[in-house]
Amino acid sequence: MSIRVGIVGISGFGGGEAMRLIAGHPSFELVYAAGEGSAGSRLVDRFPGVPARLAELVIEKWDPATLPKLDVLFASLPTGTSAEALARVPGNVKIVDIGGDHRYVEGWAYGLADVWPAEIEGRSRVANPGCFPAATLTALAPLLADKLIEPGNIVIDAKTGISGAGRGGSDSRFGYAESNENLVPYGLLKHVHMPEIERTIARLSGGSAAGLVFTPHLVPMTRGILATIYCRGRATTDQCLAAARRFYANRAFVRVTDKPPQTKWATGSNLAFVSYAADPERNLVIAMGVVDNLGKGAAGQAVQNANLMCGLPETAGLEGGPVWP
Repeated sequence: MSIRVGIVGISGFGGGEAMRLIAGHPSFELVYAAGEGSAGSRLVDRFPGVPARLAELVIEKWDPATLPKLDVLFASLPTGTSAEALARVPGNVKIVDIGGDHRYVEGWAYGLADVWPAEIEGRSRVANPGCFPAATLTALAPLLADKLIEPGNIVIDAKTGISGAGRGGSDSRFGYAESNENLVPYGLLKHVHMPEIERTIARLSGGSAAGLVFTPHLVPMTRGILATIYCRGRATTDQCLAAARRFYANRAFVRVTDKPPQTKWATGSNLAFVSYAADPERNLVIAMGVVDNLGKGAAGQAVQNANLMCGLPETAGLEGGPVWP
């Protein structure tokens, strides 16, 4: 079965990673690529290592009115730029929005695929979670579902590689000279992922996420996210690990580990690693989540969502192992 696929924003990091995964997918056929600054270029001009069968595909200027016949469209556009245009895509084309415009928007499923896969199956509009929420919520979900932690006053300390900032833009913080040998907090108190994390914590727990604190940091590496999350709860480490293993039983992409996870474990994959350390006497639970921000945090989860939408095996095109070293 060949499923005709398009990617909008293909020359960005997220779109390029989606192309890499789709190129090796057993059912998806990439027939349409679109962008803005890259329009008119062949894929091989932007990605010299692209498979030969895709090399001559020309990147078109993004316009929903000129879409070819598609089954699935992946939209990898900056937050705030996709809502109007995607509203004009025909209803029979399934859309996965990797950007932030449709998270918790009416008519769109929230694509936290490892937590709520049944809510994605068969849907035509799915909003991919953000990269930080992918790491954070995957680690928190079992604890919240089992009432092992309080949903309020959660503190998230997250570190991300520079590719999370995207390929475009002129912000000097993301250049080599500024980011190398440097550690930079940003988005204090008002990061764009805060509402999404807060709403999902409340949904998982049935309580209020008031008091949530989230501080992301840029670290001088290309890919990866490590979220270290401080919570209030009387559970033991073993109870937390057991809850996660039950919650993610038979889920292909979540690995529960006894030792703290490392970003390198997930590089180039759709895997998420979670672990826990707890001290009930101090009313303290530390949850840790690791993902590749371009994999599970973006294109990997997008392909996983598309598989669920199309009735394919959830693991199709995603079974390759991480890149090591």
